[in-house]
Amino acid sequence: MTLIPPHRPLQTIIGFCALLLVVLTSSLEAKSFRYVIIDPGHGGHDNGGSSGRVYEKHLALDTALRLEHYLKERGVATKMTRRSDYFLSLASRASYANRYSNAIFVSVHYNHSYRRSALGIETFYHSSEGRKLSSCVQNGMMRKVRTPNRGSKHGNFFVIRNTKHPAILVECGFVSNSGERSRMKKAWFRQSVAEGIGEGIMQYKKSR
Repeated sequence: MTLIPPHRPLQTIIGFCALLLVVLTSSLEAKSFRYVIIDPGHGGHDNGGSSGRVYEKHLALDTALRLEHYLKERGVATKMTRRSDYFLSLASRASYANRYSNAIFVSVHYNHSYRRSALGIETFYHSSEGRKLSSCVQNGMMRKVRTPNRGSKHGNFFVIRNTKHPAILVECGFVSNSGERSRMKKAWFRQSVAEGIGEGIMQYKKSR
């Protein structure tokens, strides 16, 4: 059986190679990202998890701004869903993220549990590509902060489910745990967490 017509073998081979190059180039572009969209959880009337006057919304925003600074110093373009203490709906956060192409989405939170002994850091993903990002970020934080590793897990949170990019939601510790709360009130802890997230993002970028 002759697959390539004998009178046009060279043209056919060139055409096939050109098509293959387009496919490979498209694949590489699909795996790249230009922006990191940083989403500080809660805000405004939505305090998130809290204990006394320690509110998740403030911790998340501070950590997110530190993460933005870390990434910008390394030449990574960022977009913030909020920069001050105001409320954004979950739908508006996902919609904002979806305006951008070639992006990844990182939602920053602090945890809360009625079980006061609960502590540690965990990262959630929804998609298969989000899983890779989640693993890199979780490992990055574990290198920076000594705390129980709650792992990288599949989650069904609205913002990571409805964002078209590789997306994760990071829980940076439990506000409800007195020991962890005392640390997260200190700037060095929030800085360490931010740097861990940033290092994970940079590792993910290199792996792609």
